[in-house]
Amino acid sequence: MDRSAFMNWIDRTLQMNWFNALLIMLGAVILAVLLDLILSSILRRMTRRTESPADDHLLGLFHRPVYFSVILGGLQLALASFDLADKWMFISGGVIKTLIILIWSRVIWRAVSRLFHDPGLSRLDAGIKPLLENVSKFLVIALGSYFLFLAWQVNVSAWLASAGVIGIAVGLAAKDSLANLISGVFITADKPYKVGDYIVLDSGERGRVTQIGIRSTRILTWADVEIIIPNAIIANSKITNQSGGLDEKMATKVEVGVAYGSDVDRVRELLYEIARGSEVVCTEPGPIVRFGALGDSALLFKLMFWVTEPVRVAAAEDDVITKIYKTFAAEGIEIPFPQRTVHHVGQESDPQES
Repeated sequence: MDRSAFMNWIDRTLQMNWFNALLIMLGAVILAVLLDLILSSILRRMTRRTESPADDHLLGLFHRPVYFSVILGGLQLALASFDLADKWMFISGGVIKTLIILIWSRVIWRAVSRLFHDPGLSRLDAGIKPLLENVSKFLVIALGSYFLFLAWQVNVSAWLASAGVIGIAVGLAAKDSLANLISGVFITADKPYKVGDYIVLDSGERGRVTQIGIRSTRILTWADVEIIIPNAIIANSKITNQSGGLDEKMATKVEVGVAYGSDVDRVRELLYEIARGSEVVCTEPGPIVRFGALGDSALLFKLMFWVTEPVRVAAAEDDVITKIYKTFAAEGIEIPFPQRTVHHVGQESDPQES
């Protein structure tokens, strides 16, 4: 075969549709392999910087879908090199796009599952985690379905409008429930309190948090009564978290007055002894006594001390006040109380009236 005949054969071969399609597929496979190697190398370097194995699994989910997506994209280009009818091009394109959408939907679904079962997310409340996981998976299904409709050129405008109207109607009908639900998510994320904390609301309710749910928060009062408060209400309330410091210890104080002329040094000493001798008062930090003021009828002292947890404040105050009264009575220290003298001036009767 002479050179001109060989060149003519090459020209005819290049003009053949199957040969062009083969070259496109070969290029797509080579590109997919290169991208797979590059992404694998980059992902390995990224995951080496962290100690958690969770990111290894999450990042490892994504490099294989890239590989198959490039190959499927090459297949679409290869089919376009053939002179197929519009009907068959539409069907083949729809099938390939559907496969790509399903691949990525599956990957994102698995990533969401692994993300919410990662021990690193253990700080999320056990009651809110399933909700967030289900909402995320619902969004994956909704977006996947939307792109599938687009792949097959289905007009979804009317469907989206109908869904919007239905969503508005449902939102208006269940606005209180939605408000509680959204507030529950914000409470879980912001964490103004946690299960076991002793909280006081501006409305007066106080108690230990026993459960933070999707719709409501439950607190147990000192009287062993459980109060259920909707999250929308508690999210808009001023909350005093008495367990929110470095530890659960809480300071309180007792004020006492002694009569003028009392030995203030002895009073101070007795107050220290009473606080240190109480079983419900913390030894660290120790009690503090302050000579507060010269009152109208008494010398005013303040005894400040700490208890192990907020729920024991009332019991500690009761114990300390009782001991103060008994100790001062035994020591002869007078605890004065306000006294008033009332003088009654009688009206003299007129002798002429009798």
